[in-house]
Amino acid sequence: MTKTDQPLDFLWFIPTSGDGAYLGSDDLSRPADTGYFREIATAADRLGYSGVLLPTGVACEESFILAAHLAASTENLKLLVAIRPGIASPAYYARLAATLDRVSKGRLLLNIVVGGSAKELAGDGVFLPHDERYAHAEEFFHVFNRLLETGKAHLDGKYIKAHDAQLGFPPVQEPRPPLYFGGSSDAAIEFSTGVVDKYLTWGETPAQVAEKIATVRKAAADKGRQVTFGIRLHFIVRETEEEAWAAADRLISKLSDETVAAAQQGFAKNSDSVGQARMAALHGGRRDRLEVSPSLWAGIGLVRSGAGTALVGSPKTVAARLREYQDLGIDTVIASGYPHLEEAYRVSELLFPEIGLGGPRNQIRSSFGERQVFGGGGHAGNLRVVAGS
Repeated sequence: MTKTDQPLDFLWFIPTSGDGAYLGSDDLSRPADTGYFREIATAADRLGYSGVLLPTGVACEESFILAAHLAASTENLKLLVAIRPGIASPAYYARLAATLDRVSKGRLLLNIVVGGSAKELAGDGVFLPHDERYAHAEEFFHVFNRLLETGKAHLDGKYIKAHDAQLGFPPVQEPRPPLYFGGSSDAAIEFSTGVVDKYLTWGETPAQVAEKIATVRKAAADKGRQVTFGIRLHFIVRETEEEAWAAADRLISKLSDETVAAAQQGFAKNSDSVGQARMAALHGGRRDRLEVSPSLWAGIGLVRSGAGTALVGSPKTVAARLREYQDLGIDTVIASGYPHLEEAYRVSELLFPEIGLGGPRNQIRSSFGERQVFGGGGHAGNLRVVAGS
C-alpha cells in the first residue's frame, strides 16, 4: 500500500482573531465572535473534517475556553488546542487538558507553541532566549506528560520545579491526548523528536518539506522514536483553474504596498521564529513572486504571520499537489481559507471527493433512490432526472 492509498486526516481552522473576505482591508470583515466560531465548527463537524485547530496568542480568544464551548456544539470534531509552556504551570495545564478531554469525551488534541513573537512572550512573562525556551519546554512536558499518563510527577529541574505533583482525574485518551508541534530551528527539532507525536510544517515547497521531514525523521530515529507528519496550508479551490487564481487575486486586491511593508517589518522585528523567516523568504514581500512552487501561492504571507501559503487551483490540481506531499510522508492537513465558513464548504464539496474523503456526515436521504437535480427550491421540490438526460 502506498502513502496516497490512505486518505489524509483533514482538519479545519477556527479564526479566533476574526475573519474576512479581503486581506489588508476591513471590507466584509467579521470580528471575533463566539457564535460565528460555533457556526464554523458545526459546519466542519457535519462536512467531514476530522477536527479544528484553535490558535493561541494575544489577538486570539483563549483556546481552552473556546474549545470547551465548541465541544458542547459538536459531536465528532477533534479539538486541536494550543498549549504554550511558560505562561502557566505544567500541573495547571494538565488539569485543563484532562478536564477538556473528559468534557469532550476524548476529542482533545494538543498543539505545542513554544515560539512566536518575542515581544508577546515578554508580555506573558516569558523572557528566555530562543533556544532556552525549548530546554524549558522539555522540562515542562516531562511533568505534564507524566501527570496525564500516571497522575503523578516530580521534577526539580533548572526551569520547572514540581514537587510530588498530582492529577486527580485521568484523561479519556490513553496514555494521554496526542501532542502536535511545529518548529524549524535546530533547537525546535531536537525538542520535538523527544516529545511530540506529530510534527507539523508550514506550507513550504515540496523540496523544502522533504528536507525537513528527512531531518526530523533521522533525529527521532536517533532517539529510538518515530513521529508522524502534518502540514498547515490555506486553500483556494474552485471548479476551474481560472476561477481559483481569480479568487487568489481578489483576496489581496485591497492590500496596499504600505500595509505589506509594515507587516513584513513587524515580523522581522518582533519574531525570532526560524519558521517565520522561512515563510517570509518564499516571497520576499514581493507581489511578482507569489507562486513559489506549482499551485503553491504565498500571497497570504504578505500580511499574515505564521502559515502564509495556499494551494490554488481546480480540485484535480490541488489533489495532485496534496499527493506530492503525501508521498513525502505527510498524513495530516490543517487547512483554512477566507472566509472560513464559506471555504469550509468549498473544500469539502470540491476537494474531498478528489482525495478520497467522504464529505458530510449523517446526511439524511433526500429521495427514494431516484437521481435528482436542484430545481431552485420551489413548491414542487427538486426535479427527477429524465432518462437519457
